[in-house]
Amino acid sequence: MSASLLIAGCGDVGGRLASLMLQAGWSVHGMRRHVAALPTGVLPVAGDLSQAAVPPAWPTGPLDYLVYSAAAGQHDEAGYRAAYVDGLRHVLDWLAQHGQKPRRLFFVSSSGVYSQRDGEWIDERSPAEAESFSGQVMLEAERLALGSGIPATRVRLTGIYGPGREWLLKQVRMGYRVVSEPPLYANRIHVDDCAGLLAHLLKADAQGVALEDCYIGVDDAPAPLHEVVGWLRERMEVTGWAEESTVRRSGSKRCSNARARALGWAPRYPSFREGYAAILGEP
Repeated sequence: MSASLLIAGCGDVGGRLASLMLQAGWSVHGMRRHVAALPTGVLPVAGDLSQAAVPPAWPTGPLDYLVYSAAAGQHDEAGYRAAYVDGLRHVLDWLAQHGQKPRRLFFVSSSGVYSQRDGEWIDERSPAEAESFSGQVMLEAERLALGSGIPATRVRLTGIYGPGREWLLKQVRMGYRVVSEPPLYANRIHVDDCAGLLAHLLKADAQGVALEDCYIGVDDAPAPLHEVVGWLRERMEVTGWAEESTVRRSGSKRCSNARARALGWAPRYPSFREGYAAILGEP
Protein backbone atom coordinates (compact mmCIF):
# COMPACT_ATOMS: atom_id res chain seq x y z
CA MET A 1 0.00 0.00 0.00
CA SER A 2 1.32 3.46 -0.89
CA ALA A 3 0.69 6.54 1.22
CA SER A 4 1.95 10.08 1.73
CA LEU A 5 4.40 10.76 4.53
CA LEU A 6 5.96 13.89 5.98
CA ILE A 7 9.14 13.51 8.00
CA ALA A 8 9.68 16.63 10.09
CA GLY A 9 13.33 16.71 11.03
CA CYS A 10 14.58 14.60 8.14
CA GLY A 11 18.18 14.16 9.25
CA ASP A 12 20.19 10.98 9.69
CA VAL A 13 17.43 8.68 10.95
CA GLY A 14 14.74 10.47 8.95
CA GLY A 15 16.73 10.31 5.74
CA ARG A 16 17.24 6.57 6.10
CA LEU A 17 13.55 6.15 6.81
CA ALA A 18 12.68 8.24 3.77
CA SER A 19 14.75 5.98 1.52
CA LEU A 20 13.01 2.88 2.88
CA MET A 21 9.55 4.34 2.34
CA LEU A 22 10.42 5.51 -1.18
CA GLN A 23 11.46 1.94 -1.96
CA ALA A 24 8.04 0.84 -0.69
CA GLY A 25 6.34 3.18 -3.16
CA TRP A 26 5.32 5.91 -0.71
CA SER A 27 5.32 9.63 -1.44
CA VAL A 28 7.74 11.20 1.06
CA HIS A 29 8.12 14.86 2.03
CA GLY A 30 11.24 15.67 4.03
CA MET A 31 11.51 18.82 6.13
CA ARG A 32 14.88 20.18 7.23
CA ARG A 33 16.86 23.42 7.05
CA HIS A 34 19.21 22.27 4.30
CA VAL A 35 17.21 20.24 1.82
CA ALA A 36 20.19 19.54 -0.45
CA ALA A 37 21.10 16.74 1.97
CA LEU A 38 17.79 14.92 1.47
CA PRO A 39 17.90 11.56 -0.33
CA THR A 40 17.04 11.56 -4.02
CA GLY A 41 13.30 11.30 -4.55
CA VAL A 42 12.26 13.02 -1.33
CA LEU A 43 10.01 16.05 -1.86
CA PRO A 44 11.88 18.91 -0.17
CA VAL A 45 10.33 21.14 2.48
CA ALA A 46 12.87 23.77 3.52
CA GLY A 47 12.07 25.04 6.99
CA ASP A 48 13.12 25.58 10.58
CA LEU A 49 11.12 23.76 13.23
CA SER A 50 12.00 26.42 15.80
CA GLN A 51 10.23 29.14 13.78
CA ALA A 52 6.46 29.65 14.00
CA ALA A 53 6.01 30.73 10.37
CA VAL A 54 4.78 27.98 8.08
CA PRO A 55 7.46 26.92 5.56
CA PRO A 56 6.65 28.21 2.04
CA ALA A 57 7.07 24.71 0.57
CA TRP A 58 4.72 23.05 3.07
CA PRO A 59 2.69 20.39 1.17
CA THR A 60 -0.87 21.43 0.45
CA GLY A 61 -2.31 18.01 -0.28
CA PRO A 62 -3.42 15.31 2.17
CA LEU A 63 -0.79 13.76 4.43
CA ASP A 64 -1.42 10.22 5.61
CA TYR A 65 1.41 10.06 8.15
CA LEU A 66 3.69 12.36 10.10
CA VAL A 67 6.99 11.28 11.62
CA TYR A 68 8.45 13.88 13.97
CA SER A 69 12.17 13.15 14.19
CA ALA A 70 13.85 16.34 15.35
CA ALA A 71 17.33 16.72 16.81
CA ALA A 72 18.28 19.38 19.33
CA GLY A 73 20.72 21.93 17.96
CA GLN A 74 21.83 22.85 21.48
CA HIS A 75 22.18 20.35 24.30
CA ASP A 76 20.67 22.47 27.05
CA GLU A 77 17.10 22.79 28.28
CA ALA A 78 16.30 25.67 25.93
CA GLY A 79 17.65 23.74 22.96
CA TYR A 80 15.66 20.64 23.82
CA ARG A 81 12.47 22.62 24.35
CA ALA A 82 12.88 24.41 21.02
CA ALA A 83 13.45 21.15 19.14
CA TYR A 84 10.94 18.83 20.74
CA VAL A 85 8.13 20.86 22.32
CA ASP A 86 8.04 24.11 20.36
CA GLY A 87 8.92 22.40 17.09
CA LEU A 88 6.19 19.79 17.43
CA ARG A 89 3.68 22.49 18.37
CA HIS A 90 4.61 24.42 15.23
CA VAL A 91 4.14 21.36 13.01
CA LEU A 92 0.75 20.66 14.56
CA ASP A 93 -0.23 24.27 13.90
CA TRP A 94 0.88 24.01 10.26
CA LEU A 95 -1.18 20.86 9.81
CA ALA A 96 -4.22 22.63 11.24
CA GLN A 97 -3.69 25.67 9.00
CA HIS A 98 -3.81 23.38 5.96
CA GLY A 99 -6.71 21.26 7.20
CA GLN A 100 -4.49 18.18 7.29
CA LYS A 101 -5.06 15.37 9.77
CA PRO A 102 -2.74 12.42 9.32
CA ARG A 103 -3.90 8.92 10.21
CA ARG A 104 -1.11 8.70 12.78
CA LEU A 105 1.72 10.74 14.24
CA PHE A 106 4.94 8.95 15.15
CA PHE A 107 7.00 10.91 17.66
CA VAL A 108 10.64 9.83 17.84
CA SER A 109 11.49 9.97 21.54
CA SER A 110 14.22 8.60 23.78
CA SER A 111 14.75 5.96 26.45
CA GLY A 112 16.15 8.86 28.47
CA VAL A 113 12.62 9.24 29.87
CA TYR A 114 13.43 6.26 32.12
CA SER A 115 15.49 6.97 35.23
CA GLN A 116 16.02 3.38 36.43
CA ARG A 117 19.67 2.75 37.29
CA ASP A 118 20.01 -0.65 39.00
CA GLY A 119 20.23 -2.89 35.94
CA GLU A 120 16.51 -3.70 35.92
CA TRP A 121 14.63 -4.66 32.76
CA ILE A 122 12.51 -1.89 31.24
CA ASP A 123 9.58 -2.13 28.87
CA GLU A 124 6.88 0.25 27.67
CA ARG A 125 4.86 -0.30 30.86
CA SER A 126 7.72 0.69 33.16
CA PRO A 127 7.45 4.03 34.98
CA ALA A 128 8.90 6.90 32.95
CA GLU A 129 10.02 9.32 35.65
CA ALA A 130 12.84 11.25 34.05
CA GLU A 131 15.18 13.12 36.36
CA SER A 132 17.26 14.90 33.70
CA PHE A 133 16.03 18.04 31.95
CA SER A 134 16.33 16.24 28.61
CA GLY A 135 14.10 13.38 29.70
CA GLN A 136 11.59 15.73 31.30
CA VAL A 137 11.34 17.85 28.15
CA MET A 138 10.93 14.70 26.06
CA LEU A 139 8.05 13.57 28.27
CA GLU A 140 6.42 16.98 27.84
CA ALA A 141 6.73 16.63 24.07
CA GLU A 142 5.28 13.11 24.24
CA ARG A 143 2.26 14.46 26.13
CA LEU A 144 1.82 17.09 23.43
CA ALA A 145 1.83 14.38 20.76
CA LEU A 146 -0.65 12.23 22.65
CA GLY A 147 -2.97 15.19 23.18
CA SER A 148 -2.77 16.46 19.61
CA GLY A 149 -6.06 14.95 18.46
CA ILE A 150 -4.13 12.75 16.03
CA PRO A 151 -3.60 9.06 16.93
CA ALA A 152 -0.02 9.05 18.17
CA THR A 153 2.72 6.52 18.80
CA ARG A 154 5.90 7.32 20.68
CA VAL A 155 9.05 5.47 19.58
CA ARG A 156 11.60 5.62 22.37
CA LEU A 157 15.01 4.97 20.84
CA THR A 158 17.98 3.92 22.93
CA GLY A 159 21.64 4.79 22.28
CA ILE A 160 21.93 5.24 18.52
CA TYR A 161 25.20 4.26 16.89
CA GLY A 162 26.40 3.71 13.34
CA PRO A 163 28.35 5.53 10.64
CA GLY A 164 29.11 9.04 11.84
CA ARG A 165 28.10 8.15 15.41
CA GLU A 166 31.36 6.68 16.62
CA TRP A 167 31.99 8.37 19.98
CA LEU A 168 32.59 5.05 21.75
CA LEU A 169 35.10 3.87 19.13
CA LYS A 170 37.11 7.07 19.61
CA GLN A 171 37.05 6.63 23.39
CA VAL A 172 38.20 3.02 23.16
CA ARG A 173 41.14 4.06 20.96
CA MET A 174 42.11 6.48 23.76
CA GLY A 175 42.11 3.69 26.35
CA TYR A 176 38.59 4.15 27.70
CA ARG A 177 38.40 2.42 31.08
CA VAL A 178 35.08 1.56 32.75
CA VAL A 179 34.25 -0.23 35.97
CA SER A 180 32.96 -3.80 35.77
CA GLU A 181 31.29 -3.99 39.20
CA PRO A 182 28.52 -3.22 39.44
CA PRO A 183 27.94 -3.69 35.71
CA LEU A 184 26.71 -0.59 33.90
CA TYR A 185 24.21 -1.83 31.33
CA ALA A 186 23.97 0.08 28.07
CA ASN A 187 21.24 -0.11 25.45
CA ARG A 188 21.90 0.40 21.76
CA ILE A 189 20.27 0.40 18.38
CA HIS A 190 22.02 0.77 15.03
CA VAL A 191 20.84 3.80 13.06
CA ASP A 192 19.67 1.53 10.23
CA ASP A 193 17.50 -0.36 12.71
CA CYS A 194 16.00 2.91 13.95
CA ALA A 195 14.81 3.59 10.42
CA GLY A 196 13.77 -0.03 9.95
CA LEU A 197 11.61 0.00 13.06
CA LEU A 198 9.87 3.22 12.05
CA ALA A 199 9.27 1.84 8.55
CA HIS A 200 7.84 -1.35 10.01
CA LEU A 201 5.43 0.60 12.19
CA LEU A 202 4.32 2.82 9.31
CA LYS A 203 3.65 -0.14 7.04
CA ALA A 204 1.85 -2.03 9.81
CA ASP A 205 -0.48 0.88 10.50
CA ALA A 206 -1.15 1.36 6.78
CA GLN A 207 -2.14 -2.32 6.60
CA GLY A 208 -4.64 -1.88 9.40
CA VAL A 209 -2.62 -3.39 12.24
CA ALA A 210 -3.58 -1.93 15.61
CA LEU A 211 -0.56 -0.19 17.08
CA GLU A 212 0.26 0.59 20.69
CA ASP A 213 0.96 4.17 21.71
CA CYS A 214 4.58 3.37 22.63
CA TYR A 215 7.44 1.18 21.41
CA ILE A 216 11.04 0.95 22.60
CA GLY A 217 13.67 0.83 19.87
CA VAL A 218 16.58 -1.32 21.05
CA ASP A 219 18.52 -4.33 19.87
CA ASP A 220 18.15 -7.81 21.33
CA ALA A 221 21.04 -7.73 23.78
CA PRO A 222 21.64 -4.89 26.25
CA ALA A 223 25.16 -5.45 27.54
CA PRO A 224 27.45 -4.27 30.34
CA LEU A 225 29.54 -1.38 29.11
CA HIS A 226 32.81 -3.02 30.15
CA GLU A 227 31.94 -6.03 27.99
CA VAL A 228 31.36 -3.81 24.96
CA VAL A 229 34.63 -1.95 25.59
CA GLY A 230 36.55 -5.21 26.02
CA TRP A 231 35.19 -6.61 22.77
CA LEU A 232 36.04 -3.43 20.88
CA ARG A 233 39.57 -3.30 22.37
CA GLU A 234 40.24 -6.79 21.08
CA ARG A 235 38.89 -6.07 17.58
CA MET A 236 40.69 -2.75 17.35
CA GLU A 237 43.91 -4.12 18.86
CA VAL A 238 44.03 -1.46 21.56
CA THR A 239 46.47 -2.27 24.36
CA GLY A 240 46.86 0.96 26.32
CA TRP A 241 44.59 2.17 29.10
CA ALA A 242 43.66 5.62 30.30
CA GLU A 243 44.95 6.41 33.78
CA GLU A 244 41.52 6.64 35.39
CA SER A 245 38.14 5.00 34.91
CA THR A 246 35.79 7.32 33.09
CA VAL A 247 32.04 6.89 32.89
CA ARG A 248 29.85 9.59 31.38
CA ARG A 249 26.58 7.88 32.27
CA SER A 250 24.87 7.30 35.60
CA GLY A 251 21.97 5.07 34.54
CA SER A 252 22.05 1.31 34.23
CA LYS A 253 19.01 -0.44 32.79
CA ARG A 254 18.13 -3.09 30.25
CA CYS A 255 15.49 -2.18 27.70
CA SER A 256 13.31 -4.82 26.08
CA ASN A 257 12.21 -4.85 22.44
CA ALA A 258 9.61 -7.59 23.01
CA ARG A 259 6.67 -5.38 22.01
CA ALA A 260 8.23 -4.39 18.69
CA ARG A 261 9.29 -7.97 18.01
CA ALA A 262 5.75 -9.17 18.69
CA LEU A 263 4.70 -6.91 15.81
CA GLY A 264 7.07 -8.78 13.50
CA TRP A 265 10.06 -6.44 13.59
CA ALA A 266 13.57 -7.80 14.07
CA PRO A 267 16.79 -5.77 14.19
CA ARG A 268 19.26 -6.25 11.38
CA TYR A 269 22.01 -5.90 13.99
CA PRO A 270 20.80 -7.95 16.99
CA SER A 271 23.68 -6.93 19.27
CA PHE A 272 26.59 -4.52 19.45
CA ARG A 273 28.84 -7.21 17.99
CA GLU A 274 27.15 -7.32 14.59
CA GLY A 275 26.68 -3.55 14.49
CA TYR A 276 30.22 -2.57 15.38
CA ALA A 277 31.67 -5.33 13.19
CA ALA A 278 29.90 -3.70 10.23
CA ILE A 279 31.30 -0.27 11.16
CA LEU A 280 34.81 -1.69 11.54
CA GLY A 281 34.51 -3.42 8.17
CA GLU A 282 34.69 -6.96 9.47
CA PRO A 283 33.11 -9.73 7.38
